Amino acid sequence: MRAPYGLEIIESCLSCPHREDRLFCNLPPPAVERLAAITSAAAYPKGATLFVEGQSPRGVFILCSGRVKLSTSSADGRTLILRIAEPGEVLGLPATVTEKPYELTADVIEPTQANFISREDFLRFLGEHGEAAVRVAQQLGETYHSAISEMRTIGLSHSAGEKLARFLLDLCADHDEGKGEVKLTLTFTHRDSKASSVPSLLFPLAGNPPLQRSACDVRHINR
Repeated sequence: MRAPYGLEIIESCLSCPHREDRLFCNLPPPAVERLAAITSAAAYPKGATLFVEGQSPRGVFILCSGRVKLSTSSADGRTLILRIAEPGEVLGLPATVTEKPYELTADVIEPTQANFISREDFLRFLGEHGEAAVRVAQQLGETYHSAISEMRTIGLSHSAGEKLARFLLDLCADHDEGKGEVKLTLTFTHRDSKASSVPSLLFPLAGNPPLQRSACDVRHINR
C-alpha cells in the first residue's frame, strides 16, 4: 500500500518480502503469525521521534524501512550520535527487556516504517516463542560488539586520518554487496556531524581542509 512520505507500507509481517533476510523477522510460520497479530504498522516522516532518552519503555519498534538516528545527550545539552539504525533492527530492546528507561533517543532521518509492539505483548511473545528470544539475544550481542568497535575507534585512533580510515572500512564491511565497490549516501547535516561519535568524518569534504588532508592520506594508503 502506498502511504504518505512516498513509502510502500508493508501491512503484515506475513506478506513482508524482506522477512527471510532480516535477523529478527526470519522466524517459523507460527511465530510470524503471532508477531503479525501484535504489531501495529506506522509510517513516520523525517524528523519524527520514536522515543526519547529517559522515557519509560512503552515497547519496541521493528524498523521495516528507512533509517533512524540513535543519540544520547548530557545534562548541559550536548548530544552524541552513536549510530544509525538500519532496516531489520528492533529499536528499544534493552529498555523494553529490562524495564529501564530508554537509554537513547531515536529520531527518524528519512521517511520510515517502524512497526510498534507494546512491552507486555513483546515479552509474552518472547516467552511463547523461543526462536524469537534467540533472535533478540543475537541482536543485543551485535549491539554490544558494535559499541566495543565504536569505543575502539574513538579511544585508540591516534589521528583524524586513522579515524577516517576505520570509519570507511566499517562502512564498507556493513554495505558490501560483492560488486567490488561500495557507494554510500550520507544524510547527516552539519549539526549532526558535529554531534557524531566520529566527529567531522561525516562532514562534507568541501570547506574542511583537515578532513580533505585525511581523505588524501587514506587514498595514498590505499595505493
